[in-house]
Amino acid sequence: MSAATTPPAPSPTTAPRPGRAVLRAELLLFVREPGSVFWVMAFPTLLLVILGLIPSMTEPKDEIGGLSTVEAYVPVAVLLSTIMAGLMAMPPVIAGYRERGILRRMSITPVRPTAVLGAQAGLHAAASLVSAALTLAVGRLVSDVALPGQVAGYLLTLLLAVVCVLALGALISALSSTAKTAQAVGLSVFFPAMLAAGVYMPVQQMPDLMAGIVEALPFGAAAQALNQAAAGDWPDGIHLGVLALWTLALSASAARWFRWE
Repeated sequence: MSAATTPPAPSPTTAPRPGRAVLRAELLLFVREPGSVFWVMAFPTLLLVILGLIPSMTEPKDEIGGLSTVEAYVPVAVLLSTIMAGLMAMPPVIAGYRERGILRRMSITPVRPTAVLGAQAGLHAAASLVSAALTLAVGRLVSDVALPGQVAGYLLTLLLAVVCVLALGALISALSSTAKTAQAVGLSVFFPAMLAAGVYMPVQQMPDLMAGIVEALPFGAAAQALNQAAAGDWPDGIHLGVLALWTLALSASAARWFRWE
């Protein structure tokens, strides 16, 4: 009788990678949603192009520090893509997974629900950063808007803003029992977020009291920090601190209230 043989251990190159499979699946689902792709990655740049075609928008204005309206709106368009991704695109997807029991069923498989959350956050963060790069490039090529003078400060602010809005989106996902609820809550936060980011009116043109309130909010602080970095200065520590504190508070709240089913 021959000796019993031990089955060979799975090769590291052939072992299944559930996390990678989830990321691939979530990426395919994301690109198959033309609405999300358009609003997150194309709309902010399209808005900037439209503004650049209006002659009065390209003229310097004293009330916004000698900048043209297009120059003032570049950081706004950068933040707009982040707001779209974190508040309107991601929460309904995660809440919908919970509503349909997908997260609960995944919790008993090798693919943990955290893999879905990580894939969603990673994809929307990547989409926001790609949209930001596209907005800066189009602003430079179409409207001759200068690239950020303080690149490191601009990138740091942008990364903080992306993490902050995704934490806010995670909190909305945690508090929403259904996808429709997540859409409604996200929409109710979306318009104040756009106001704070300067979509309706650049922060530089706001009355002092209103500007002070806006700068205490994450998107107002991010808009001011991006403007400072675009002008070649290191962002004010107060603005970065506001962003960091909001990020920590929102992340802790999302972790506290999130549920898988």
